Amino acid sequence: MLNRHTFLRIAALLLAAPMAALAAPASGEPLYFAVSGPLTGQNAQYGAQWKAGFDLALDGINAEGGIHGRPLAYVFEDSQSDPRQAVGLAQKFVNDKRFLIELGDFSSPASMAASPIYQRAGLVQFGFTNSHPDFTKGGDYIWSPSISQADAQPILAELAVKVRGLKRVAVLFLNTDWGRTSKDVFVKSAEALGAQVVIAEGYQPEEKDFRSTLVRVRDAKPDGLVLISYYADGALIAGQVRSVGLTQPIVASSSVYSPKFLELGGAAVEGVLTNTSFFPGEPRSEVQRFVQGFRAKYGKEPDAFNAYAYDAVQFAAAALRAAGPQADRKGVRDVLYKIKDVPSVVFGKATFDPQTRRVIGVRSVHLVVRNGQWGVADSQGSVASR
Repeated sequence: MLNRHTFLRIAALLLAAPMAALAAPASGEPLYFAVSGPLTGQNAQYGAQWKAGFDLALDGINAEGGIHGRPLAYVFEDSQSDPRQAVGLAQKFVNDKRFLIELGDFSSPASMAASPIYQRAGLVQFGFTNSHPDFTKGGDYIWSPSISQADAQPILAELAVKVRGLKRVAVLFLNTDWGRTSKDVFVKSAEALGAQVVIAEGYQPEEKDFRSTLVRVRDAKPDGLVLISYYADGALIAGQVRSVGLTQPIVASSSVYSPKFLELGGAAVEGVLTNTSFFPGEPRSEVQRFVQGFRAKYGKEPDAFNAYAYDAVQFAAAALRAAGPQADRKGVRDVLYKIKDVPSVVFGKATFDPQTRRVIGVRSVHLVVRNGQWGVADSQGSVASR
């Protein structure tokens, strides 16, 4: 006869057995998602940041059983975030029956060039860094957890006008569809807050020498500059402003938030103010679990693009899981309308608006560069005390 201690131990093992089976590592033929994004070219750093986020997410998903027991994996093709290459990759991906969802591209112009192909083929294009307000208007297979510029630029305007106190604003913007749209929303928002935009100058993605533009900016006599830029061009502009006698403060769009902005800009980006929807210093439990896992795997802190990529895989996994073992592309699209409160580093819990096919809710953390590092800014734009 079993004594009570032995009976309880065996019972505990039996109860734990189903849980252990559920948590068994994934095995067998992988279930793939496709990725179109920059691995080379001027935006290659973003592709590297994506991969780090993807791989960390897959570590956890596959250790916990993957998707219906199958490991989740990805095929990442290099588009250089170029619209023409993104179109070619889209055609390749839609013809590959392994893929039930595609992530990317990095820039909205590249993604939007490819959207008609994904829409016609009925393959979800999940543009997780695509903030152009018109991106998800491409069809019901076009989705994004990225905050639309229609929501992001009013936050930037508030940062420039209310936090930094700018009244006469100069705007330098990347002369792409994304940059022009962002500039238009920013100008309208800044003027609604009582500021005057005294000059708005566009520049080309391949441009390196901004001094003639900056002379025109100087002569417009602004009391501050707003950059609607990526990290590489934003750092270049910041590095040249002093050469033409500009000493005014700089406020930049959230797309500059990257370690590379600090590395490329050096002392020139000191004091630059921006905002982000993710910062590793936030105390939220979702953020801190992610930060600890990232540090353990890579030995450094994550940034926003690592977090966006990590979340994108979690969203894709949630859709593939909910669609069932026999899921097809249409089934994956359909469940995106239904899944709610998906665990998210950026949003805490994420639910998609069925009309806009974007995540409901906007979060923002104000950041400033001090002593060569990003820090949380207080209401005056200085590093907040801790």
